[in-house]
Amino acid sequence: MWKNRSKLEHVLEARIRKIFHCKYLYALDPAGIQVCDNISKEGIFQNDFGRDRSDRPYMQNLGENFDFNLSEAYISLRAKRPSLTALHSVRSDDGSLLGYIGADFDLRDLPMTKAMYEDPKSWVQLKGDPSIRSGVFEQKRIESMLDQNIDTVFGILTELSSDHGVFHIMLHFSSSRAVVWHFDDPFRYRLLDVESLIDPDICLAFPKSHYPKNALIPADRIPEIWEAFRELRFVDEMLYLRTGTLNIFNGIVGLTFSCDGSHYIPWEEFLDRKHELWTS
Repeated sequence: MWKNRSKLEHVLEARIRKIFHCKYLYALDPAGIQVCDNISKEGIFQNDFGRDRSDRPYMQNLGENFDFNLSEAYISLRAKRPSLTALHSVRSDDGSLLGYIGADFDLRDLPMTKAMYEDPKSWVQLKGDPSIRSGVFEQKRIESMLDQNIDTVFGILTELSSDHGVFHIMLHFSSSRAVVWHFDDPFRYRLLDVESLIDPDICLAFPKSHYPKNALIPADRIPEIWEAFRELRFVDEMLYLRTGTLNIFNGIVGLTFSCDGSHYIPWEEFLDRKHELWTS
């Protein structure tokens, strides 16, 4: 039925119902040109006959003798969603290639087959904007209001994280503000300006709570992390800490410096002064 478009489409229409989670079936010639319309479980979509798919990711590097190929995930052209495509070769009785059957799958329709993604539990370094790095030696740290009140700020943030349910803090030293997340309302962040960060009354705006047992950072080690932030903030007038991030649940400390480079490091490694972060 390969050369009979109508019969081919009806065969695919009957077979797609047996392919779990498949969104579309279609047939391609060896050059990647569609020789029938898209077939879905709802019927035939009459707008893709003759479509050129030769430049799509699943059509690359197939090789002459392949029989089946499952692509890596890619972004679909129309829905702009992560997708997969399976290709099966179709051959004549003498073994010559007639074309391919393609089956498209939307990733959101597929069952979960892997565990939830976990961040790597090791030091990660990321380079920042090259335009910022190139001018780093032409800049100089300017004392901010947060710098001027750093002891008070660290004391209040320690209180919020150890006794008031704030589990994630992003502290912007240069712009004198913090963004915080509370575990009773984790889907929304709160923006605290410097006036709030130096006013102990801000602690009354967050309910009193016990320090969570599943936090990876012990409550009594949090002040040490803030002190390490202070050291990196004032260590150099050109290369200095601009933003520090602390998450007690995943135990990761985030650092962004004036050169726009970023580091993500487990808290134990961060507090180890023999670590390469401190010695390099």
